[in-house]
Amino acid sequence: MAAKKTKYIFISGGVLSSLGKGIASASLGLLLKQRGLSVTIMKFDPYINVDPGTMNPQQHGEVYVTDDGAECDLDLGHYERFLDVDGTRANSVSTGQVYFEVIQRERQGQYLGKTVQVIPHITDEIKRRMTIYDKMFDIVIIEIGGTVGDIESLPFMESVRQLCMEKGPKSTLNIHLTYVPYIKSAGELKTKPTQHSVKMLMEMGIRPDILLCRTEQAINKESKSKIALFCNVEEDSVIEVLDADTIYEVPMSLAKRNLDQIVLRKFSVSTGKIDLDTWTKFVNRIKQPKYTVNIALVGKYNQVKDSYKSILEAFVHAGAINNAKVDITWIDSESITRTNVASVLKGMQGILVAPGFGSRGIEGKIEVIKHAREQKIPFFGICLGMQCAVIEFARNVAGLKDAHSAEFKKGKDLVIHLMSAQKQVTDKGGTMRLGSYPCTIRKGTIAHAAYGADTISERHRHRYEFNNAYRKSLEDHGMKLSGVSPDTTLVEIIELKNHPWFVGVQFHPEYKSRAVKGHPLFISFVKAALLKK
Repeated sequence: MAAKKTKYIFISGGVLSSLGKGIASASLGLLLKQRGLSVTIMKFDPYINVDPGTMNPQQHGEVYVTDDGAECDLDLGHYERFLDVDGTRANSVSTGQVYFEVIQRERQGQYLGKTVQVIPHITDEIKRRMTIYDKMFDIVIIEIGGTVGDIESLPFMESVRQLCMEKGPKSTLNIHLTYVPYIKSAGELKTKPTQHSVKMLMEMGIRPDILLCRTEQAINKESKSKIALFCNVEEDSVIEVLDADTIYEVPMSLAKRNLDQIVLRKFSVSTGKIDLDTWTKFVNRIKQPKYTVNIALVGKYNQVKDSYKSILEAFVHAGAINNAKVDITWIDSESITRTNVASVLKGMQGILVAPGFGSRGIEGKIEVIKHAREQKIPFFGICLGMQCAVIEFARNVAGLKDAHSAEFKKGKDLVIHLMSAQKQVTDKGGTMRLGSYPCTIRKGTIAHAAYGADTISERHRHRYEFNNAYRKSLEDHGMKLSGVSPDTTLVEIIELKNHPWFVGVQFHPEYKSRAVKGHPLFISFVKAALLKK
């Protein structure tokens, strides 16, 4: 196969954070992919953490995990969901990774006594990582985290400037996402923040080719002309990005404004016609569902909804496939007690107990699971949610008195225990089970009916797991161990007899849910909840 002549698109953001660079990157990637081009998207984050694995999800949002076990920023999830491709650890780069690599080389004497500096040593390593997919894809989209002007992202921006110089304008393109506020009291859109942001970008030696302008009001021709003139951008390359009813509508909105055509024109690339028919049908089902289903999401990081971003998007996908809107009721597991659980869950047609770490909120989750089991409400437990389901069953059905969460926290050798790699903690820390592992599914189970397969592969992120010493005891009392890892004998999926839909999984199925396709377990769960209605 002939090597590809890779084109690079750099996407930066200005004025303020949370404007949606990740969605913009994923949307553009989808449009180009639907024109027949091969596309990958990379995220360069300016934080000094090596990865977000140790960050509090209430500060940073969820930690997304790839097949090869990389703990990544949640934007990697957007990329995979939109493009229906699997990323790798190479798709997620942090300042910490770059400096760690350079410092290790310096300690090994690889710089031959030179003074190690940001330029060229740090920027060279950044450029090496930015071009790791060179000649493998037609298009590489690189999202730069943070906001232009942040001191943390300066080495990334300098690397972008250098790459643009080295590869030339026919192979590089800069897109700047900015904000055009509407001042209600004046009845005007204000272009000055965009002008200042572009000025800051150009002071770094980078001229934007396209401006994506987030705004709550349509940008009139006068304002668009003003932005183009003062920002040195062609007028048709000033593209408004209005708020959408769903993030999955953004690619269609950008296509209407010819973003993909403008990119291809600037690259002098010709392709076939774009095909968005399936995507459009998917969006229409999101916006105009026939049914509504009420599902409780029980977790302990509810203050920041991005803590469960992949779960929320998996519900959007599964809802659309079931022609239903999934209404999420957020429930803090720390607020649940034996006396209020029934009233808190009243009217819920399905209950999902979310992942998490630590003992906080576990007793509340156990009460929720007991209620779901006894009242025959469709239940879905993910990772810690599955582990709590095992504890609840062991405690209240199998009569194992030692199956309580205080011991669970301490990691004693009970029904849910610390995985062996964590017991052998060294000065380098413990080892979680991360990335994709195979799972063999028993026929005649809910899981097998959902997947339609004997063997699957799913992504993991956990320290605790099912203790095989209790398998027979729990099975004798009615727990079905419907999925087991053939490599590690790890119990991956549990179900209950005499319950319409009760499934707990050790892995994270939400990471593999894709727009249009969904995920088999989420689709099956939403369908079961609709039947409960």
